[in-house]
Amino acid sequence: MNGKILVVDDIPVNVKLLADILTAKGYEVTTASSGPEALASITANPPQLVLLDVMMPGMTGYEVCEIVRANPATAMLPIVLVTALDPKERVRGIEAGADDFLTKPINQPELLARVRSLLRIKTLYETVEQQSRELAEWNRSLEAKVSEQIAQLERLAHLKRFVSPQVCDLILAGKLEDPLKTRRCEITVVFTDLRGFTQFAETAEPEELMGVLREYHETLGRIAMAHHGTVEHFAGDGIMILVNDPVPIDAHELAAIRMALEMRDNVAGLAERWRSRDYDLGFSVGMANGFATVGAIGFEGRRD
Repeated sequence: MNGKILVVDDIPVNVKLLADILTAKGYEVTTASSGPEALASITANPPQLVLLDVMMPGMTGYEVCEIVRANPATAMLPIVLVTALDPKERVRGIEAGADDFLTKPINQPELLARVRSLLRIKTLYETVEQQSRELAEWNRSLEAKVSEQIAQLERLAHLKRFVSPQVCDLILAGKLEDPLKTRRCEITVVFTDLRGFTQFAETAEPEELMGVLREYHETLGRIAMAHHGTVEHFAGDGIMILVNDPVPIDAHELAAIRMALEMRDNVAGLAERWRSRDYDLGFSVGMANGFATVGAIGFEGRRD
């Protein structure tokens, strides 16, 4: 079938003429003999195009056209008004929402040409509508993906407080256990602090104090991340680092010792610069090994 067409006319001969021409060309034709019948047919069995007589008793073609256009479901339905009226009357048809006109008596080639043209436009409109729906669905899907990615980025930002970016990637990829989940495991804990820091804090300017801590934290934090240590927390000059969680490390006790030695050597370089500023600071590090219960504590919006 080439398309579904509704023919509306109160004169049976006219209906038969149009129906025969269109059916012979492969169109599926339904008919109606009045305006109300046409509206009911459009609702029950939607056509792709309507050939609508203008002068009908009870409800004119203009009125039918206006009702069809007022309904969002049929607002884009192509309507051809079939009329023997003066061309000036076509202005009213355009105002009512007609897409095209056919003059009685019907010229068969003109009828078929106008039908093909409007059906082609209807098909293009339906294609655009389908693409619009697909685009809307794609946008909804994209919004969901963006929301999921934003949530993942927020989670990643939270995890970066504890572990290195490489470890974050592994966790988000599902290759490591969630470090925020409470669990029991064997770990080595490394504790560091600065000798002489309390006396220094009592005499130094706040800006000097914060400058020293910034250098110290950056140096030890970089080394901890390089050794896959988890920086559990900072307490002034004190830092607590977990080794063997969430990343399992073979011989984690030795790995912790290697990390501590690298920290000692690097802080020794910092201490030399600090002494040039009359800051008398040294470095201490200690370790403990055993089973521990590890997980996040705190409340929504603030966890450690």
